[in-house]
Formats: sequence, structure tokens, C-alpha cells
Amino acid sequence: MALSPKATLPISLLLLLLLHLPILFSTTVSGGEEEFSEELLLKPLPDRKLLTHFHFQSEAPITHDGSFATHHHLFPKAISQLVRKFHIKAMELSFTQGRWNYERWGGFDPISSSNAKPPGVELWAIFNVPPHQVDAYWKNLTHALSGLFCASINFLESSTSYSAPKWAFQSALGSLRYGTLPREAVCTENLTPWLKLLPCRDKAGLSALMDRPSIYRSFYHSQRLHLTSSSAGGDVLNSRIILEQTLTVVLQPNIPRAGMNYVSETNIQPSWSLSSIFGRKLNGRCVLAKSSTVYLQLERGLVTQLENLQKDTAVFSANDTGSGDFRRNVGFELSVNPSKVHTEMEKSYSILFEYPIKEYKDSEQFDLGLTWKHPLVWSSPHAPLYASRFLTGSGNERGAIAISLKSTESTQGFVATNNEERCKLQVDILQIVPWYIKVYYHTLQIFVDEKPQAVKDFVERMRVSPSEDKVSPGMMELVLKFPCETKSAVLNIDFDKGFLHIDEYPPDANQGFDIPSAIISFPEFHAGLRFSDNATSESPLLSKLQEKSHVLSYSEVLLVPLTTPDFSMPYNVITITCTVFALYFGSLLNVLRRRVGEEERLLKNKDANKGLLYLALTKLSAKLRGRSSESAQPLSPSSSSSSSKSSISPKLVLKVLLVAGIAVAWQYYSQ
Repeated sequence: MALSPKATLPISLLLLLLLHLPILFSTTVSGGEEEFSEELLLKPLPDRKLLTHFHFQSEAPITHDGSFATHHHLFPKAISQLVRKFHIKAMELSFTQGRWNYERWGGFDPISSSNAKPPGVELWAIFNVPPHQVDAYWKNLTHALSGLFCASINFLESSTSYSAPKWAFQSALGSLRYGTLPREAVCTENLTPWLKLLPCRDKAGLSALMDRPSIYRSFYHSQRLHLTSSSAGGDVLNSRIILEQTLTVVLQPNIPRAGMNYVSETNIQPSWSLSSIFGRKLNGRCVLAKSSTVYLQLERGLVTQLENLQKDTAVFSANDTGSGDFRRNVGFELSVNPSKVHTEMEKSYSILFEYPIKEYKDSEQFDLGLTWKHPLVWSSPHAPLYASRFLTGSGNERGAIAISLKSTESTQGFVATNNEERCKLQVDILQIVPWYIKVYYHTLQIFVDEKPQAVKDFVERMRVSPSEDKVSPGMMELVLKFPCETKSAVLNIDFDKGFLHIDEYPPDANQGFDIPSAIISFPEFHAGLRFSDNATSESPLLSKLQEKSHVLSYSEVLLVPLTTPDFSMPYNVITITCTVFALYFGSLLNVLRRRVGEEERLLKNKDANKGLLYLALTKLSAKLRGRSSESAQPLSPSSSSSSSKSSISPKLVLKVLLVAGIAVAWQYYSQ
């Protein structure tokens, strides 16, 4: 019995509803939808440079069974597949070119602590798998990331390239792996896959400002990808996976100012605008973004100098307040009025100007600019101790690694707030060295205020993992406690240089070998801003700036010269061997392929030519002796060879040559 079309319509609708019910159920149970936000932070730096920090955040809910949803609207599918396949709990990947200048750009703010990364590639990941499976998942993850970002991250699969620290990062019960590639070059091939993870890519929104030439000619740039999961009150149903993509660039603005001499131009800060920095203006926001905002930050030292300048000039009255003060004041002038101003709740505070991009339509272009009026000098907040690292010793046999720590103004403030007699400053150090650097950990020496001290008096905890040849690198984790009044401290440790097989040398072996950056952290110091209003919780970037994260800094990458073989000797041996073989086989093939008949014919032709020559010489000798040409009997070719010695003597040839020489000389001098 056939059903009518009216009867089949409800059945088809019911089947369609049943097919989409799991998707609707997973979205409802997970307690939220996917979200995406884009933000840009601009901050002038003391050394006439500008910090631009792009922050993109994508969020996706986790289903009731603790896994990802199979359908995504905004969250990148490639990242969700990595999380599902390799059971990633947290991960961070960074590509960096240049080194963050902690002395000039500061080291006590959230940007420098979280986004200042070592040169090259840095990768760490926490896996939600049993400990004996972590290494296998790590190797597979490096290959997947290498193909995704067009980089040499797969070199981290070797056990000699990664380690498992416990104190420097958050505790992961042995499921954390950490590796670096200091010599990895960063180019647009790494930035393009990174941009493809964004919903609007670089076609719209803040990512459209990323001009490739402006980024790669900067003093420092670091693209970072941070993946983590968060849950509200430990509720699995409200858990979300968060992907942060940040790009930190330090640029040099260069806008010529009319009517200003060279001395004034070098003293005043350079003016800038978005169009002058990136070569383009902002044409609106990404339509898929929940929020799109640009922030301009004036750090504490700059705000203090502006207040002093305003008091000295007395341009504004004491009761003059409002948004006009922020656009036009004594120190600088803004091209666009901010919609909101955030002030930090501290005695020495910083200021944030907020510019929502949603208020600008496609027909209006946003071009924020800042013009300086007076020269200002300030300094960025520094870490409690300024860390630097260098090598000592000479030769290709042994050397030493030295880590220098010098106190800054933050240490003095910490001493002032702690009135205890036994004030201590904790410093955590993570040092990883390749396996061919044989470190003698028992040679550790500590110099405090240029005086040698006992190691046990300052080292609270120490964890050492010695290196194994061609198996694993060496690792040292230290927890140090210094008196707060310490001015300087130096840690010194000796090492021997190992030998490598010729196949283990890189193509540029004479350049040297890299020792990754050491990580120096200060757990008692937190780099976070405190704003007065509660509206900052809606902004992912401002929420990140207010997090109390540990102050963290990276040291320099060390370049160690090792004993290298003479790579030209194999080339010389190969060249000589090939030459000898070519001569041998060439002669052998010539003998084997030669024909006897052709050789005899060639000999007859040579004898015939030689007979004509002897005939001419015989006639010439007959004339010289006074005989007639008829009396000179021609010699046959067969007999000419046998009687050549009797008919032509060496004396006769000498006479002929002598006469010819005299004739030539007479002809030359007679002219």
C-alpha cells in the first residue's frame, strides 16, 4: 500500500529531526556556543619604538563526555583534531625572531612575561595519557605540527631534543614535554598557516593590518599559539577549550616632522599611526568576532612623566577633566577620541584607551595616531633580577657557563614592603644543554656580591638529569633563595665539549652549536594589572592582563664552537680516486676497443708522409753538396726508414738550421 505525499512529509521531517538531534543535544548540554574575539594592544616603548600585540581568542564547548564536538563554526578544525587524536590537555607553540630586550622594554608586565619567547621554536605540551605513552604521543604531535605550520618541528621527535621538567612549568605528573629549536628560521611560511586558523583569516578585521614587510623587518616578532581548557567550578559540563593566538611585534615608527632640526627630532618620541606602521588603515571588524577592540596603553613610568609635565606647564586647570584631556594634553595628541578610559588601581598607575571597532562601518576607516609634543624620558618596569648568560674559557676542549643576576628597582621595592629581618628572594632556574656538552654539576659555584659562597646556603632544591650520549640532553633545575639586599649573583658551572660523528654535524658546523635559553622565573612576583571597573571581564585581552602570572624571563642563546673535522678531505679523496679510476678505465677501454686493421692503415699513411719528407730533405742536401737534382735518387718509403741515419746526419741538420738563422738575422737587420 503506497503512502500519499501528505503522509510521507511528517515522516521525513521526523527522520530529519532525529538525525540532527545529537548535534542539538551536544550543543545544549555543553552549555554554550563557540566564540571568537580579536583585540590589538599598542604601547609606546622608552627607546623610541612601538609595541603592537595582536590577541585572537577562540572558544569551543566540550561535550558531556569530555570530548570535542564534531562540528565547528568558528573554532579551527585542525586544532580540534590534534586535541582529540593526541589527547592534549594544554599546549603552547611559539615562532620567534629576535630577542626581547628586557633592559629597555621591561620584564615586569604581562606581555613580557607571557609573550616574550626565546629565538626560534619553543614547544611544550601536557598530555592526558599514561606516563609510558607520553613520548610516543609527543613524537606524533611534532610531526603533525611540522606539517601544519610548515616548519622543522619534527626535529623535536628525537629524544636528544626534548626533556621533561617538573618545577619550571605547571605540575603535570610526568606528562609534560618541552623542546626548543634555537636555530629555526621564521618566515611567512609559518605565518600563513597561523592566519588560516582565524575565522576571517587576514581578509577582514584586525588581522588585515598584518603587513608582511612591516612584520619581518621589525626588531622583534613572536607568533604564539596557546591551547588550554577551563572549567567553571570544576563542572565538566561547563568546560571549554580556549585557543589563544598572539602576535607580538616591536616596530620602529619613522614619520618625519616638518620644521624640526635633527637634535629635537632625536630627543622627542617619533609620532605614528596605523597607516604609517602597517601601510594600511582598518576597514572594519571581522563579522564573526564577538568583540573587536583596539587599546592604547601608557605604562606607569610614562604616566608619571606626563603628570609631572602637566604640573610644570600648568596648561590645564585643576578642575578640568573629561575625555578632551586624553585627546589633547601637554605631552601628546591623539587623532581619535577614546570611547572609554581604564585606569589602574595603583599609586603609580597605567592608562588604557579603548576603541571599539564595531562602531566603525565599512565605509569609515579607523586610523589611530599619536603625535608627541614634548620629549619624554621614562623606563619600563623590570624584573626583580636582570638575568644574562655567557660562556667562559677558551679552546675546543672545555669551558664554563655563567648566569649573572643583577638587582633592579623591583628588588628594592620588594625589600621595602617586607620588613622582616630575614627577607628572601626566590629564583627558579631551568637549564637544558645538549648531550655533547658534558656538564659537571658538582662544579657549581655561586658568587654573591662578587664573593664566593657555599652552594648549600643558597640552593634550596636541586634536580639534575645527566645527559646520555646520543640519547637525552642534560637538565638542571634550581630553586635558589637570595637575601633581598643582594646586589648581584653569579652561577658558574664547568663542562667538557664532546665529539660528534661526521654525519651528526649540520651543514654550517663551523658556525657553532646552540645551547637553548635558560628560563629564570620569580614565583613570588606576579605580573598583572588591576583596573578599577568591572567591564574588563568582558574582554579576553584585559582579563589576560589582569591574571597574576609569575614573572618569567629567558636568557640569551649561547653559541659553542666544537671541534669540527676537515670536511674538504673527503672531497679531495673522492676527487683523486675518481681521477685515477677515469685514467685507468679510459686506457683499458681504449685498448679493448682498438682495431688492428685500422692501426696498420694509419701506420702506412704515416710512413708515406714520412717518405715525402725524406725526399725533400734529400734534394735539399744534394743542392748544398753541389750535386744536381737528377743525381739525387729518390728513396722509397720502405728504404727511407732504414737509411735515414746514413743520408741525413746531425751535422747536416745543424748546418741547415745555422744557415736559416743567419738568413733570418740578415733579413731582420738589413731593413
